[in-house]
Amino acid sequence: MNKENINDNINIEIKLLLEAIFTKYGYDFRNYGKAHIRRRILHCLNTSGLSSISEIQHKALYDHDFFELILRDLSINVTEMFRDPSFYKFFREEVVHILKTYPFIKIWHAGCSTGEEVYSMAILLQEEGLYDRTQIYATDFNKVVLQTAKEGIYPISKIKEFTYNYQKAGGKNSFFDNYTAKYESVILNKSLKKNMVFAEHNLVTDNVFAEVNVVICRNVLIYFDKELQNRVFNLFETSLINGGYLCLGSKENLRFSNNFRKFSIVSDKERIYKKKLRIRGK
Repeated sequence: MNKENINDNINIEIKLLLEAIFTKYGYDFRNYGKAHIRRRILHCLNTSGLSSISEIQHKALYDHDFFELILRDLSINVTEMFRDPSFYKFFREEVVHILKTYPFIKIWHAGCSTGEEVYSMAILLQEEGLYDRTQIYATDFNKVVLQTAKEGIYPISKIKEFTYNYQKAGGKNSFFDNYTAKYESVILNKSLKKNMVFAEHNLVTDNVFAEVNVVICRNVLIYFDKELQNRVFNLFETSLINGGYLCLGSKENLRFSNNFRKFSIVSDKERIYKKKLRIRGK
């Protein structure tokens, strides 16, 4: 069998696996980027001890624990505190003063992963005197990473990197003030959790989560195809109040989506957009 036929067979097996996962468990990866899904599934095959993707499909349907391993493998969980510090610095300097004009703020972190960026925003808002009147919703479809986010406990080996990011992001105090070190871990202060709600939400299959002032979804949509990106952008646009902010990752761009005309650019570099005011009758 030539290489082209082998690739065709692999693509067919992947398609059938994704259909089976959606039908049995309700998780929809069918419109994720094909290259990303292929890499993750072939990685799963290499580590599973199975001989084909078809065997992965069979085992996933009849072994829920094995499916959970696949789900973890397909999830995108690359994150860190104050990731892309310039984003947080810009948000602090150019967006926070607008948010301060509202009596109460709601922020939705969509695809929050293990929570580092959620706590980063809480620290920023706390330093700006805004956190007491802010509600943060942190959502992800992956129960395992969501539990880690709820706990707010991270390896102490990451503190040097977190501290550096915090300082570059315009942090006003000592980063040490935000956590307690214990053995090989750091435990973030309970005060950072007081206005957080963690919940399961799937951007691919679920509807509007809440009406919010800010949607933060950074470095998630790069793994979706264009059709799915447009669906999610529509979800975010519907969730935002007029004048609300949409914050994307450094490699993501609203400019080429169907929803671009509904937003103005706040910062092209930091991928921050503002929902335009709706005019009745238009």
